Amino acid sequence: MNVGIVGVGNMGGAMAQRLCRQGWTPWVHDVDAEKVRCLMPFGALVPVDVAQAAIESIATIICVVDAAQTRDVLFGPHGLASKLPSGHVVVLCSTIAPHDVETIADTLAERGISALDAPMSGGPARALEGSMSLMVAGADAVVARCQPLLNALSGQVFRISQRVGDGARTKLVNNLLAGINLVGAAEVMALASRMGLDLGRTLDVVEQSSGQSWIGSDRMRRAIAGDLAPRAHMTLLAKDTRLAQEAALQVGFAGPLGASASAVFAAAVAAGLEGLDDAALLTFLLRPKMAA
Repeated sequence: MNVGIVGVGNMGGAMAQRLCRQGWTPWVHDVDAEKVRCLMPFGALVPVDVAQAAIESIATIICVVDAAQTRDVLFGPHGLASKLPSGHVVVLCSTIAPHDVETIADTLAERGISALDAPMSGGPARALEGSMSLMVAGADAVVARCQPLLNALSGQVFRISQRVGDGARTKLVNNLLAGINLVGAAEVMALASRMGLDLGRTLDVVEQSSGQSWIGSDRMRRAIAGDLAPRAHMTLLAKDTRLAQEAALQVGFAGPLGASASAVFAAAVAAGLEGLDDAALLTFLLRPKMAA
């Protein structure tokens, strides 16, 4: 199976490396040529004609930031959709709104192209080792065609449903909880700092006690070390928690925590932390104005 990945940032790049380790030879494309070049030593191909490479592949993975970029890749001035053959599968791995997944899938279907709704979770390290979560929604026949690819990408493939869009819904539910957990972890660590506690020792206790969460431990360890190089940009959970709130509004649900967590991420982005890892929430909450 020839396969391509469009968008090889932190997650897409890790997925490409993972496929290379599994004996695949994926072709890769990104607006940032340096990200593409960095994957060549691992065995990834860099096609001169991206459209032709896609035509010769059974599937193209789209791993860009948002729905606008996804539409541009597929339907923009140089979009791939008009060139893809009938039967081709577009694997949508970006975190986007369920209605965007549905409309993109419908537009592809008009051209005889199948869509697989397959958002992912776990971060670049887990993508590289093949332990990230893939939340797969789509027709059984399409899933079966892509099963070897899905299995190569991860040992944690969750079959959600046959309804395209349900993968996106599951991802938003997961990411809203991740956002709530991260805001909570940053809040209590900021409180511990104000109390004069040693943050590393406090986190040791939390990790072995009832307050433990994976994302809290992962991000707060980095924050304590001052390592804010972006593995997951602050903008991503800002986007994802906002999308989750929009999805909640559409079904008439208003929970007590989601909107508050989303507002914290939005405030951190507005405060200039958009280029940092979302671990920088601790930095944000430790600012004097947050203590007022």
